[in-house]
Amino acid sequence: MRNEKLKVVVEGGLMVALALVLSFIKIFSAPQGGSVTLGSMIPIILFALRHGVGPGLLAGTVHGFVQLIIEPFVVHPVQLVLDYILAFGLLGLAGLFQDRPALGTTVAVTGRFVSHFIAGVIWFGASAPEGMNVWLYSFLYQASYLVPELIISVVVINYVLKPFLKKKVSLG
Repeated sequence: MRNEKLKVVVEGGLMVALALVLSFIKIFSAPQGGSVTLGSMIPIILFALRHGVGPGLLAGTVHGFVQLIIEPFVVHPVQLVLDYILAFGLLGLAGLFQDRPALGTTVAVTGRFVSHFIAGVIWFGASAPEGMNVWLYSFLYQASYLVPELIISVVVINYVLKPFLKKKVSLG
């Protein structure tokens, strides 16, 4: 039993590391944070789909802390929580839908979107073009990078990595 828990912890650490590496391969970078990457959310979502929501939330939260350390963009402590800790932690919501990977991925990325959206409305509304509604601005800004990330993630998880969801790969 203890070895199984250790294997899950090790796999979680590897997925966080892989997510970090993939986050550096940027296809598009938004001007005030956020980017379309080569699937940087996939390792965390895959981990959540394999091991459930609890371990997924933990791995996502750890990834959020790592992102904060590596690429910080902080204007307020609550914004830090929304844009890093909560947003990436919510990727673990995929674990609620272990038998439906496309839905789990969509719910996970939507959770991240909502967290960034709220931070955008509160702290980055001043960046909206003159006359543009701040809610619409934040929605469009977040969607500009998270919708492509969602598409990449759903395609890769649902069509390429699906065999890894059912089979528990032994690390030892």
